[in-house]
Amino acid sequence: MTAVALVGVTASGKSETALAFAGRRGDCEIVSVDSMCVYRGMDIGTSKPNAAARAAVPHHLLDLVEPEEDFTVAQFQGAARAALREIAARGHHALLVGGTGLYLRAVVDELEIPGRYPEVAAALETELDGGRVAPADLHARLAALDPVGAGRMEPTNRRRVVRALEVTLGSGRPFSAFGPGLEAYPATATALVGMDVRPDEVDRRIGARFDAMVAAGLVDEVRALAARPQGMSRTARQALGYREILAHLEDGVPLDDCLEEAVVRTRQFARRQASWFRRDPRIRWASDAGEAEALAEEALAGDGSVHA
Repeated sequence: MTAVALVGVTASGKSETALAFAGRRGDCEIVSVDSMCVYRGMDIGTSKPNAAARAAVPHHLLDLVEPEEDFTVAQFQGAARAALREIAARGHHALLVGGTGLYLRAVVDELEIPGRYPEVAAALETELDGGRVAPADLHARLAALDPVGAGRMEPTNRRRVVRALEVTLGSGRPFSAFGPGLEAYPATATALVGMDVRPDEVDRRIGARFDAMVAAGLVDEVRALAARPQGMSRTARQALGYREILAHLEDGVPLDDCLEEAVVRTRQFARRQASWFRRDPRIRWASDAGEAEALAEEALAGDGSVHA
C-alpha cells in the first residue's frame, strides 16, 4: 500500500478532488482526517461526505462516536492505524484527506501521544470556570515546570495550556518530553500533497459554503443535537458553526449575528491552517485539482516517500 495525504485549508476542494481521483482509479480508499467528522449527527456543519460519495468510494473514520463523547488524538491515531492496515490487506491505496493538522501528524509521523489524566484536567478546568485563574496564569505555571512546552503555545490558548499542564502534572514528565514535537518534520512514507488556494478565494468559498449549509438545514441539525438527553461534549460544542448557532439557540443571540461570527471564525481558522501546513517542508503544493491529482498519481507510481 502507498498512502497519499491530500491536505489544505477548509473549502480548498480537498474532498472533491480526492473523491474524483479515487473514483477514477478504483483502487483507493479515503481516510478522513477531520476532528469533527468522527461525530455522528454532525453532518451538514462538517461538510461530511454524503451517502452517494461513500457508496462510490469507501470512506473511513466517519461517524465513530456519539456527539456527547470526547474523542482524543490518541483514539484517532489508533483508529487510523487500524484503517490503514485494513486498506493494505485489500491491496488498495489510502488517501488521507482533511485539514486537522495535528490528527494528520499523529498518523504520518507516528507521534507519541501522552496519556489522559481526567481528574487533573477537571481540576484545571474548574479553576478556569470558577474565575480563580486565567489561561495565562496556567501558562505561567506550565512555564515553571516545562519552559520548552510553554514556549510552543500561546498563553491564551486555553485548550492547549490545559492539556500540556494536565500531562505534565499527571505523568510527572514534561509535556515537551513526548517525542521531538511538532517542530520536527522527519522522513515519512506518506506522500503529502497540498491544495493551494488564494486567501480571497478561500474567503469567498467559506461564505458560500455557510449559505449552502444554512439552506440545507444546519440550524435544525444543531437544534436536534442540543436537544439530545446527553447533549454535546465540550469538544463537539466548539466545532465551527455549531458553537455560534448554539449561542443563538441557548443564549438568544440573533441568528444573523451568529452566522456572521461563524464565517469570520472559519476564515480565521483557515489562516491558521495555512500557517500550519506551510511550515511542513514535505508538502508538495498544487495550484488546482488537476495538478493535485497528477502529484498523487506520481506518488502512487513511486514509493510515496518524502524526505525532510
